[in-house]
Amino acid sequence: MSDKRIVSGMRPTGKLHLGHFHGVLANWRELQEEYECFFFAADWHSLTTEYDNTSGIRESTREMVLDWLAFGVDPSKCTVFLQSQVPQHAELNLILSMITPVSWLERNPTYKEMQENLEAKDLSTFGFLGYPVLMASDIIVYKATRVPVGHDQLPHLEITREIARRFNFLYRPVFPEPTALLTETPKVPGIDGRKMSKSYGNAIFLSETADETRKKIMAMVTDTQRVRRSDPGEPDRCVAFNLHRLYVPDDERNTIVEACRGAQIGCVDCKKILANHVVDTLAPFRARREELAAQPGLVDGILAEGKARAAAEAARTMAEVRDAIQL
Repeated sequence: MSDKRIVSGMRPTGKLHLGHFHGVLANWRELQEEYECFFFAADWHSLTTEYDNTSGIRESTREMVLDWLAFGVDPSKCTVFLQSQVPQHAELNLILSMITPVSWLERNPTYKEMQENLEAKDLSTFGFLGYPVLMASDIIVYKATRVPVGHDQLPHLEITREIARRFNFLYRPVFPEPTALLTETPKVPGIDGRKMSKSYGNAIFLSETADETRKKIMAMVTDTQRVRRSDPGEPDRCVAFNLHRLYVPDDERNTIVEACRGAQIGCVDCKKILANHVVDTLAPFRARREELAAQPGLVDGILAEGKARAAAEAARTMAEVRDAIQL
């Protein structure tokens, strides 16, 4: 087993957007060069919130993996697979659920947060409460030593560490306690200023056309206190300017800041500049995605190869688990 093994997954609940690109994919591209990486489509996790509408999960999985490939995830450097095709995840989840105190799950900060933000969905299910156990299974079934997370995800990883520690204490040491590989991810606002999310209807998707991206950027909120074109603006109050920080080169951005504060440039022209930079940055990835999407069976083939590698590793771990608990 490698001491530099990473496991990370993503739920196929819809199209990927700029937040996913900056928050996950850009990081995965770098990690695969240095670590032994297992990247999986977490379709079982999708059921925690989409159990009543599963018709889109299969297609969303294919589209998501195409985005991964187009934006630099390389199956020759990492293992790409589908969670539900490796049944050891579910077997370990069942075993770990027997030893995980309910109080650990109820204190999960995301539990109440998601219930409040997704009021239209009934999330009072066993699966939603217990999803941290499945997440722990996803990670430790491969004996991962590192998990890439942001600071806000540290409580989730700590539950995984506690579950691994409890198993090792009750039976015998089988699992390493994975440590956090902290990643700094830039804040990517949606076109309305809130966190970019498909659920909020404010996302710029990776797979959309250049014209669709331009239209969304032109609709972005700017400095709401700038009433007239002749009024001085303040970029720090402008939602669109948060994307400028990600896409517009420093020298050009500094010039725009001075022009905005001096009322020498209007919000429409400023957003046109931003749109050009975003579209130009994404153009090679989108072209690559079109090429990949035109290859029938590509995604299925990559997932099949990944399944074989992942299942072999998971099977070895589960043999140790069954021996430890004497089943």
